[in-house]
Amino acid sequence: MKYVPLGRSGLMVSRVCLGGNSWGAAGRRAWAAFGPEESAPFFKRALDRGINFFDTADAYNLGVSETIMGEKLIGLVPRDELVISTKVGLKMGPAPNAVGLGRKHLVASLDAQLKRLKTDHIDVYQVHRLDNVTPLEETMATLDGFVRAGKVRYIGGSTMPAYKFAQMIAIADAKGYARPIAMQNLHNAIQREEEREMNALCLEQGVGLIPYSPLARGFLAGNRVKGGGGDTERSKNDAGAKPETYRDCDWAIADAIKDIAKTRGAKPTQVALLWLWSKPYMAAPIIGSTKLEQLDDAAEAADMPKLTADEVSRIETPYIWRPHPGWNG
Repeated sequence: MKYVPLGRSGLMVSRVCLGGNSWGAAGRRAWAAFGPEESAPFFKRALDRGINFFDTADAYNLGVSETIMGEKLIGLVPRDELVISTKVGLKMGPAPNAVGLGRKHLVASLDAQLKRLKTDHIDVYQVHRLDNVTPLEETMATLDGFVRAGKVRYIGGSTMPAYKFAQMIAIADAKGYARPIAMQNLHNAIQREEEREMNALCLEQGVGLIPYSPLARGFLAGNRVKGGGGDTERSKNDAGAKPETYRDCDWAIADAIKDIAKTRGAKPTQVALLWLWSKPYMAAPIIGSTKLEQLDDAAEAADMPKLTADEVSRIETPYIWRPHPGWNG
């Protein structure tokens, strides 16, 4: 496993991050019915593969994901060997202050998250989504307070307009607050709109990308068919990935990835990850593994030779610069 600094910081993370949206999703997703016992082997396999980076959020199954991480991951190895990332800001209940980035909600959320995660600090604390009320100055001051108190080591953001993230960075620089080092956004070979502004901003400002949906909801595994469905449980049941979700250029990109994988003796998912790692702003794609072999494949890909310029071009040439309407990864 290779390790890189997360953004312009001294925090070293594995090039693969294990995501936790499936933990606690029993009864909600046919392809990811993971309770505590089903999730435990993934943590052990990840550690065995050298993965030290784990991501979750308070809103992932209303805190259950964090609880499972606390019960099944924390304690397997010394805490300093783990990089724990979580997020805050989405709705957690019916009360008016159970959502957003105001100081009241942030303080209450962090205390609850530390308790669920069974740890005294979070390594990377990310703004999950912005709200339309809280001034960014209030949010940044509160996050900086968490860092100064030792409850949070670093901060980051998730999907938001690039100008808003630039404002967060500017406020941090002007006030001497903790600066964001990570951006968790939607980025993969068939959804590249973030390259227009956000990714360029991150490269310029020393922010590392930790994208979600790096395999486009499994589409880049090359097991989907144009008429709908495919070989996996997710391809057959994912309501967010209907046949009309994908454009002709997406299929062309998937075919290019499959052809390169065949030539290399690799899997399409591995080539899709290699394409992400070809980008200078890329730190660690977040893998939502639902099978242990998927985790193995991702870990093996991190040690594979880089894509050549020709291979990158073959993947990128079919892309049409237009976002997928109604699809958020």
